[in-house]
Amino acid sequence: MKTVTKRDLVVQISNETGMTQQQVFDVIQKTLDTITTTLAGGDEVVLRNFGSFQVRETKQKIGRNPNKPDTDVIIPPRAIVKFKPGKEMKERVANVLPQIQNQETTEAPPAAATPSPETGSL
Repeated sequence: MKTVTKRDLVVQISNETGMTQQQVFDVIQKTLDTITTTLAGGDEVVLRNFGSFQVRETKQKIGRNPNKPDTDVIIPPRAIVKFKPGKEMKERVANVLPQIQNQETTEAPPAAATPSPETGSL
């Protein structure tokens, strides 16, 4: 699976619509800025068949500093953005599972060698 960047989206949409890349970039950037501003205001953003972005609060919790494991560190509550995919996205993404599984098996490191039963060694 490859990573698709904002630049990749701009080029693809520009090629499909005939708009200039600068126009497409401006629209995408303005869309992302508006979503961010809306979420920063505490509101929810819903894009039908795509999903919704919601601001949620994490609870305060106690963590550990790996350098000083005997010392507790209080992690304060904070606001985070949660994405909840829409029905159509869930259905379309569910079809990618076999590709992900195949990719994981091809990228998995080889299993450790085991001694041969006949010789007792590798």
